Amino acid sequence: MYKRWLDISRWTFILFLAVCIPAGHTEGNSEQHHSQLDGEQMQPPSTFGRYSPPIEVSFVRETGDDLERMIGQLPGETILDNRWTRLYETELGIHIHYDWIANGDVYSQKLGVSLAAGRFPDVVKVNPYQLRQLSNAGMIEDLTHVYQEHASPLTKRILEAEGRGAFDAATIDGKLMAIPESSSSIETAQYLWIRTDWLEHLGLQSPQTLEDVLQISKAFTERDPDGNGEQDTYGLALTNHLWDPVMGAAGLMSGYGAFPNIWVKDAEGNLTYGGIQPEVREALQVLQTMYLDGQLDPDFGYKSGSKAFRLVQDGKIGMLYGEQWTSFMLQTTRDTDTDIEWQAYPIVAKSGRDLFVPLRSNTGQYFAVKKGFSNPEVVVKLMNLHLETNWGDQAQYETYYNDDSRAVWMLSPVTPFPGNKNIDAYKEIRDARSSGDYSALQNEALAIHKRIVAYDRDGVKSGWGWKQTYGPSGAFSIADSYEKNGQLLYDQFTGGITDTMVDRQIILRDLQLEAYMNIILGRPIDEFDRFVENWRKLGGNQITSEVNAWFRTNKPKEQ
Repeated sequence: MYKRWLDISRWTFILFLAVCIPAGHTEGNSEQHHSQLDGEQMQPPSTFGRYSPPIEVSFVRETGDDLERMIGQLPGETILDNRWTRLYETELGIHIHYDWIANGDVYSQKLGVSLAAGRFPDVVKVNPYQLRQLSNAGMIEDLTHVYQEHASPLTKRILEAEGRGAFDAATIDGKLMAIPESSSSIETAQYLWIRTDWLEHLGLQSPQTLEDVLQISKAFTERDPDGNGEQDTYGLALTNHLWDPVMGAAGLMSGYGAFPNIWVKDAEGNLTYGGIQPEVREALQVLQTMYLDGQLDPDFGYKSGSKAFRLVQDGKIGMLYGEQWTSFMLQTTRDTDTDIEWQAYPIVAKSGRDLFVPLRSNTGQYFAVKKGFSNPEVVVKLMNLHLETNWGDQAQYETYYNDDSRAVWMLSPVTPFPGNKNIDAYKEIRDARSSGDYSALQNEALAIHKRIVAYDRDGVKSGWGWKQTYGPSGAFSIADSYEKNGQLLYDQFTGGITDTMVDRQIILRDLQLEAYMNIILGRPIDEFDRFVENWRKLGGNQITSEVNAWFRTNKPKEQ
């Protein structure tokens, strides 16, 4: 039978780091470079003022295949020397220095060791747990006044566009201990992406209910939709992390009224964790049936997103749930066969159920500044310039954000953006399409419109993904409908990490994922009841009390 699929040593390592940061430790790296490049007196900083003489600011950097591939397409630019590092140095007098650069899991492990040892850079991007640990240890600066005094009006408007939730999460004991890289919850909405060429081949209609989805999945598995004479296809894609934004299970489970990774209101108006509610039981049983019937890859429990996607690229998957940017992944399936067609559809509910689309709080990263760094305002000034350059009055979007479909924004060490920018761009294009007048489009909306036109008129392949997301029947047209129909279900807890979460949340998430996975792979459904009992005993009840204590004094605005 199925064994633990998560790497326990990874969680053990993280928990080890949590207790290794010494309380009150503030000395940091004795070998840290000086922030000022020479001994001259610096001018007082301002929102956009240039440091004279220039200063050097250290970061660490995560890289990956996408970033490295893009840099290979940009002559004269590297991760160390590129259009963004040059702009920061020219306009702000800030020289970006990377203490080290690493890929994926190596980056995460190396960052954990650096934080535990207090040897981290001037500005560091952290998750909520790391933020709380560094703050408790007194290792980072209070940025309350830095943000108030140095953030530009545009920066404040963008970072606070969805309310103060992201800032509340970064506020510890009344002090703002990091600047959130905030985003919009609407970006986490799920859609059902279907091979429409398979639908047509089998004479099937698009799904209106979850029962329809299950029938399509069965047909895609059993009725040879690719016409090769073999039963080698699967109805639905899943990864070994059930909450992945693409190929996850949350979209299907929501059709049963199950919302396993957000906090929802119970009948009494209190907050309760969606992952322990009885509706989850039915959703898990359905997924188990799909697995045992061969509608899911038998090895999905051992496959990360990139490995699971290989079956999609090989033309063996008929459906998957995913966020709006899924189209750009699916575009790669058309590289060898342009007859392949995918289309986004609304997620659907079981007959007789109302549909609600769960939205996670979408701020998971924060920029903290090392205690004792002489220029803590630099992180805000970098954000000011990044936002002004891409979305200000004189924006240069196609130079500094998306250059010929290349995501050059990734070259910057800070990457804030308007959380609603994507849905807003869609609405601008929609309205222009309706009126027939595209003359008012500018910046991002104009760039996207041009790519869709290039695909429709000239057959430019890279425009396919843009049309599937921003086109008349693209993903954002569905998000627009979700919003108009009142179907968006926001995570009701937007506070920071509670005291018990610091020590127990990772353990509880591991416990939840393991129980769910074991059930999908064939364990008795009673295992869900044991999971709920253990979740409560191992800290879940205490976390629920802490979450509701926050809720009583910080009730979010009704959505």
